[in-house]
Amino acid sequence: MKPVLYIVIPCYNEQEVLPITAPQFLTKLLVLRDLGKISDESRVLFVNDGSRDRTWEIIRELAASDPHYLGISQSRNRGHQNAVLAGLMEAKDRCDITISIDCDGQDDIDAMDRMVDAYLDGCEVVYGVRASRRTDTFFKRFTAQSFYKFLAAMGAEVVYNHADYRLISARVLQELAGFREVNLFLRGLVPLVGFKSTTVSYDRAERLAGKSHYPLRKMIALAMDGITSLSVKPLRLITGFGVFVALVSFFGVVWAIVTALSGRSIEGWASMTCIVCFVSGVQLISLGIIGEYIGKTYLEVKQRPRYIISERTWEAAEEAPKS
Repeated sequence: MKPVLYIVIPCYNEQEVLPITAPQFLTKLLVLRDLGKISDESRVLFVNDGSRDRTWEIIRELAASDPHYLGISQSRNRGHQNAVLAGLMEAKDRCDITISIDCDGQDDIDAMDRMVDAYLDGCEVVYGVRASRRTDTFFKRFTAQSFYKFLAAMGAEVVYNHADYRLISARVLQELAGFREVNLFLRGLVPLVGFKSTTVSYDRAERLAGKSHYPLRKMIALAMDGITSLSVKPLRLITGFGVFVALVSFFGVVWAIVTALSGRSIEGWASMTCIVCFVSGVQLISLGIIGEYIGKTYLEVKQRPRYIISERTWEAAEEAPKS
């Protein structure tokens, strides 16, 4: 049997780009169907992440215009990772495979052909990986590459230059549903699930319309979520550094005692001030890192819902009065 594919697309304030990219996603879906690679039951699933513009209205209009379009809306904005997860969990019992992709048109939708081919060859997960970053500014390229290298150095298992453009089989999604983390970092969670995987490289284009919703501030926050969700290496680094400072301090105490007993001690505030400032800075940084982990633990213990679906386009269609 031909697999049922759901293309999962998170949307947040995308009224400018959605009318441009939605037909492209539908065209790709129909091409894959006509090539005999997927079933006609395949769908394009939009996830409205609490947009404040006309995004949800556009999604509803699309769903009314063609049965291949579906949409769900979150009760409020919960962030990109939660929106992707909501779409994947909504689709996992309806399809055989999902492909998550942003709606800005930057990711090459033609890479979906190779993703589906890889699935048909036996891969359960296919990661879309950027071949290069020629279209990025120097600052964007530097921060993005530093982001992946820093995550790897901190012990988070991630695929280099991979964002959230990936194919996941329903089998993997069933296992992913067992991961109950509130602090989501899907780029690290999916590799943890395992199963046979591969990568597909592609070139990323410029955004077709609108503006990016992932500034440096959000990128840093995402990196922190990734590190604290997947690794305790920062805590071990603190422990190791604390042992190092303690050893240095011990030898410093011995030196101070020997100097005092030999009568060669000179009163001064500079060296003492430097030591106090250094140790205080180390303590504050260490407390901040530990506090970050405690804060994440606090949120995990609450076990709040990671997403809440307030509307579904197919439910609205079913509730509409029949003429």
